[in-house]
Amino acid sequence: MKLARTLAEAALTIQTSMYRGELYVPPSGSQRTAMRLKTYLVRPFRTAVALLALVVTGALATSSAITLLADDVPKADKATAKDESLLDGKDGRPLALDQFRPQPMLKVDEHQLTGAKYPCVDVHTHPRLRLLHSKKRLDDFVEIMDEQNIAVCASLDGRVGDEFKEHAEYLWTDYPDRFVIYANIDWVGGGDRDDPATWDCHRSDFGHRTARQLAEAKRMGASGLKLFKQFGLGYRNPDGSLIRIDDPRWDPIWEACGKLGLVVIIHTADPAAFFLPIDAKNERWEELHRHPDWSFYGDEFPSREELLAARNRVIERHPETTFIGAHMANNPENLAEVGQWLDKYPNLYVEIAARIAELGRQPYTTREFFLKYPDRIMFGTDGPRVRLRLLYHWRFLETFDEYFPYAENDFPPQGLWRIYGIGLPDEVLRKVYYENAMRVIPGVAERVENYLAARKKD
Repeated sequence: MKLARTLAEAALTIQTSMYRGELYVPPSGSQRTAMRLKTYLVRPFRTAVALLALVVTGALATSSAITLLADDVPKADKATAKDESLLDGKDGRPLALDQFRPQPMLKVDEHQLTGAKYPCVDVHTHPRLRLLHSKKRLDDFVEIMDEQNIAVCASLDGRVGDEFKEHAEYLWTDYPDRFVIYANIDWVGGGDRDDPATWDCHRSDFGHRTARQLAEAKRMGASGLKLFKQFGLGYRNPDGSLIRIDDPRWDPIWEACGKLGLVVIIHTADPAAFFLPIDAKNERWEELHRHPDWSFYGDEFPSREELLAARNRVIERHPETTFIGAHMANNPENLAEVGQWLDKYPNLYVEIAARIAELGRQPYTTREFFLKYPDRIMFGTDGPRVRLRLLYHWRFLETFDEYFPYAENDFPPQGLWRIYGIGLPDEVLRKVYYENAMRVIPGVAERVENYLAARKKD
């Protein structure tokens, strides 16, 4: 779509308010109701124009958003500023951020791996969400698993009751040795999703009733319980406030997981940049522009520090329950702090899913962390992933390659940078790839052993 048309459409929806010096763009109807895309004006009296180009088609679509200061546009060109060719970067002209495609000039060693050096257990995948219970997609993904030396994947989408049974049938009918399944909590139950007062989690004895559901899931073969980030950032109390992660009402759930031997993998908060203003200083601006509903900046959300502290209090209160902090405990930006948590909570583990972009831009710190805590880190991808994304994972963990992509996307999905390999020694690789998961997650050890036995026969 031409920039002129984009700006014309945006002009119909953008409401400018100088109250507190902010520019508000109303969300589309299909986005989260309370979400707003917000960027602070840069010294309002010195800023002549702040343009946010958004395509509104009933849902907020992926589009270009470019903020231009009037002083950046030559006077002779102001009359034709609507011509998007001015944003092509040619001949020194301005360049749209989402058109920036720098080609590295580095000539360095590259190791193009074809699969993992040792069998892998991917402890963080979403077959229900990504494969949509398609038989063909599942078959295709298992072929990739075979090719890439992925022995077992953990599906975090099991849910409970009949839905767990359906998901187990989908995965285990043909591939019983290749997947373990985690259950999920049904917070809403038979209530109205738009009315938290009707949700099951606010009825009496919800914790103990959920514990009984988890016991049934265990009997059906569940290996653990997955908590999504809505727990702390989405699910609400009847008064509209967000439910607290460390609310004592949920204690029976964590206690039951410990007694049942179910591992709890918990996604708490999100990247640090998602809790900051979407402005020129935010290192994830481009990503948040594409996904404004991923922003948790503002008074309607707890701070990232509050969320992580609440999660840690639950881990501390339940030492007999094993917890896995998803996405490097959602704090890969501060591995020193994650190390402090691992030192303090012996029942806490972490996994790397969807965080090699963060880890790979700090290779010295990351490698030191892996060497210090080799028994506490597991492999994960947030997949199922395509072949090329997996190859970047092996390259990151197994080589010292420099400045290579972390994803197959034409435009990096999680930050405008490249990564460096950390070249882990074999004994650490084996632990991260499969030994830790075999030791910690029920059902993994026997499946890995069956996988290794089958490969020996081949």
